[in-house]
Amino acid sequence: MVHDVAVVGGGPAGATAALFTAKAGKKTLLIDADKGMTRRAMVYNFYGVPEIRGPDLVDTGHRQAAHFGAELIKGAVTDVKKTEDGFRLVTEQGDFHARYVILATGVTADLAAKIGLESRPATEPRIKTVLVVDPAGRTNVPGIWAAGTVAGVSVHVAVTAGDGARVAINVISEINGVRWVDHDVLKP
Repeated sequence: MVHDVAVVGGGPAGATAALFTAKAGKKTLLIDADKGMTRRAMVYNFYGVPEIRGPDLVDTGHRQAAHFGAELIKGAVTDVKKTEDGFRLVTEQGDFHARYVILATGVTADLAAKIGLESRPATEPRIKTVLVVDPAGRTNVPGIWAAGTVAGVSVHVAVTAGDGARVAINVISEINGVRWVDHDVLKP
């Protein structure tokens, strides 16, 4: 089975990207190794939430993405290989296939280096390497996008979540061939 989008990393950037792609009707796979730094955070600066424990924020993000149809796999992606119709993602749980990949691996760029993505030194404190992406979030490998800290944005959860949404909208727009917009409105 081929997914439209596979998101690697289930923190704020990845879970938000998966939520957006799934809500847009794209067959979405969210793969999370459960090693992200948000699991160790206490968050006091996330819009609309007075305070939340990092683990609760991550779990809520996973539930939201699943609510809209994303399939959640707990495990690590060990390799990504180009195929005729997209990419094969190698995990501990087996191989998965997707037309597009969004890397949202936080502070970890090891997988990106292994699959040949261009990187540069990071400017954020305590972050060593980030990926080179264009303004839409594309990497140097067509079909592989990046969002969040690994794409060079600040580690703050509000920023990485927003970046995950931004990149997901760009991926959805590319798949659809037209700019994608989704606004939910209150029902009277």
